[in-house]
Amino acid sequence: MSTKKIVVIGGSAAGAKAAAKARRLDEFADITIIQKAPDLSMASCGYPYYVGGVFDDRNALLCTPAGVVRDPVFFQKAKKIKALVETEVVAINRADKTVRCRNLKSGEEQTIAYDKLVIATGARANMPPIPGIKLAGITTLVSMADTDYLRAIRDKGEVKKAVVIGGGLIGVEACEALQESGIQVTVVEAVDQVLTFLDWDLAKLVENHMKAKGAQVLTGIGVKEFVGEGGRLTGVKLADGTVIECSLAVMAIGVRPNSELAREARLEIGQFGGITVNAYMQTTDPDIYAAGDCVEIPNRITGAAAFAPMGDLANLEGRVIGENLISGNVATFPGTIHTGICKVFEFAAGSTGLSEKAAQRIGLEGYTTVVNASPDKPGFMGAKILISKLLVDKEQRILGYQCVGLGDVSRQIATAAMAIQGKLKVSDVITADLPYAPPFSPAIDHFITACHIMENKLKGRMTGISTVEVKRKLDAGDKPFLLDGRNPNEFEEMHLGIGETLIPLGALRSRLAELPADKNAEIICFCKISLRGYEAECILRAHGYTNIKVMEGGIMAWPYPRKK
Repeated sequence: MSTKKIVVIGGSAAGAKAAAKARRLDEFADITIIQKAPDLSMASCGYPYYVGGVFDDRNALLCTPAGVVRDPVFFQKAKKIKALVETEVVAINRADKTVRCRNLKSGEEQTIAYDKLVIATGARANMPPIPGIKLAGITTLVSMADTDYLRAIRDKGEVKKAVVIGGGLIGVEACEALQESGIQVTVVEAVDQVLTFLDWDLAKLVENHMKAKGAQVLTGIGVKEFVGEGGRLTGVKLADGTVIECSLAVMAIGVRPNSELAREARLEIGQFGGITVNAYMQTTDPDIYAAGDCVEIPNRITGAAAFAPMGDLANLEGRVIGENLISGNVATFPGTIHTGICKVFEFAAGSTGLSEKAAQRIGLEGYTTVVNASPDKPGFMGAKILISKLLVDKEQRILGYQCVGLGDVSRQIATAAMAIQGKLKVSDVITADLPYAPPFSPAIDHFITACHIMENKLKGRMTGISTVEVKRKLDAGDKPFLLDGRNPNEFEEMHLGIGETLIPLGALRSRLAELPADKNAEIICFCKISLRGYEAECILRAHGYTNIKVMEGGIMAWPYPRKK
């Protein structure tokens, strides 16, 4: 019996998963993992939470569910996989089917033969040539070494001010970790919002929450220079000349595929710099597979190539490769719909499928969006408001969903992701049978409610207007009649202060005389979440008013400053 020789370059998520899956399918395969870093199978998405002190045991980032550290001894004894750590592959010889690697401690080189090769070299942080970027005190947060460095800073308690450059997933998580460690954090983001997987109106709600938790957030401005003394960072100079004093800066402006090894081996590289793979996760060499943050995969909605450096996808891709290594090309990976979520202090923010700006970017025609603000469970169970945005195409197929807020965002995003992957339409979801009990959800779940609102909009029962469009109208000098349908106590506790008129919904029928005499005048109705705003529209339509709109999401979705 011949023994299949499998070599895996990279021992984090995708590589370790591919090796482990291959072993489960073939007890006798000769499997070797070659890992440049000293650690294996790291839970990299947990790095910010170790830095922030959510847990204190570093080994928790390296352990199995049973608490065993995944080191070379573990891989050898438990999985019969040879793991070479602190060893770098310096070349792939496709003709001879060998890899040449170097021990980073001793400098010793060796050549290892393979029948099948897996490249899982991950990604590296973007570090643009900004003056001063080599100063001590500037780091990234993509490796265990970065994590150890930042955790040591937290534990010493000497750093008082930090700047995070970039407001994406890593930047926002780094902000929380450092802020929760007692460090004053300023986030600097070159574009006009944090978390660019969200549309601006929802991202602004996240930004507002970050500021409420003590972080400073500057958007729409870039970094010009890092300032230092004696080789150490003392400040960050912005494009407008402002200098933010700090002794720590975290670069979090995204990552790029670590595909140089594949490029040097003349494997095909895609438009984002990632390794090109087919549905079997196979490169342009049939004996070489690739997975994780170093590859490009299809967008399942548009069919276009995508770079999606996410830990869950890396594991799923690795599992597909492991099966194909042993059984031939029998398993496929269809791609991504770009599902993601992050914790932002008490908030969570998630998205799946297309955002509205992504739909505009690809030229999608005839789409409709709706914003829903509603509770994640009944009030008597401690309800928390969620704000979400649903996008459907002209066939009413669900293509995108975003959700932010204090409640259970993960549940909503997971449900929407399956709806998108199942190619469901609004009509499929409005009667969906989801689990219900008061500790977990309202009788009609938040995502179904979003679909109900969409149905009302598509059927012409409700004319919606976004908070952004309302603000645009007011800034342009338009003067619609703004109807707040709440009661006086609610108004006193919180209101927008944009010229609204308070008429409680229960009194609306008896106070129609207070509305514009012209029944064609524009009236925009809202309340805290705009449920009463919709009911006000129904009443006014019945009484002959023709130009009624509901401000979607109500006051809770208003991303601008409020009077109170």
